[in-house]
Amino acid sequence: MEINIKKLNPNAVLPVYQTEQAAAMDVQACLDAPMTLQPLQRAMIPTGLAFEIPEGYEMQVRARSGLSIKHGLTLVNGIGTIDADYRGELNILAINLGQEPFVVEPGMRVAQLLVTRYDKITWNVTETLSETERGVGGFGSTGFDK
Repeated sequence: MEINIKKLNPNAVLPVYQTEQAAAMDVQACLDAPMTLQPLQRAMIPTGLAFEIPEGYEMQVRARSGLSIKHGLTLVNGIGTIDADYRGELNILAINLGQEPFVVEPGMRVAQLLVTRYDKITWNVTETLSETERGVGGFGSTGFDK
């Protein structure tokens, strides 16, 4: 699949797969100077990039697992969605959930991008739903594994 990408900043770096079988590409911070996030501080980290996602697809922005577990840097909105009709700059909506300040360096890989297909749905209002073994069992209803 080919996707049009626009560099809004000459220092922006195109997203890159880090391994041969990686599903998502890493995207880098496009900063002129380091950005420090204090514990629980939120920030928009610019990438200097804009995308033309094909209709019927979305670009998901995901946290990098290593930054999340080692430093607490994750995404404010869990997984971000870039819609096919958005043409503005991709900013990474980050939060530092760690206990120490975290410094985002220029060029640091700050998130992952995954392009995926989706289907539009329509709602079918009904009085009944099909039966399942689980039924209406909610949180914890399937028990805990030892």
